[in-house]
Amino acid sequence: MDVLVDFDKLPWESPRPGMRSKAFVQGSRRLRLLEFAGGYEEPEWCTREHAFHVLDGGFSLLLRDDRVHLEAGDTGFLPAGDEHAHKAVLGADEHVLLLLFEVL
Repeated sequence: MDVLVDFDKLPWESPRPGMRSKAFVQGSRRLRLLEFAGGYEEPEWCTREHAFHVLDGGFSLLLRDDRVHLEAGDTGFLPAGDEHAHKAVLGADEHVLLLLFEVL
């Protein structure tokens, strides 16, 4: 059984301009490497649960009633639900590479 995820062997997918990701799925869990380019803003609020770790760069995480700036090395957890809705927002000169841990 392999215990390591080799993201180098997984293809990048670009569902929309300014965003790309690689995903590894095992059972009901997904591990995503996610990259946002400068000026990117998620078009919709996300209400899914995520644990995350910022690998490189920085960005703002817009919450329903707050805005948090995250930088390389930051790790956190976002619960599911409308009251915990969130979206990534990047300034023109920002970029970010993050690792997301998700339950499908």
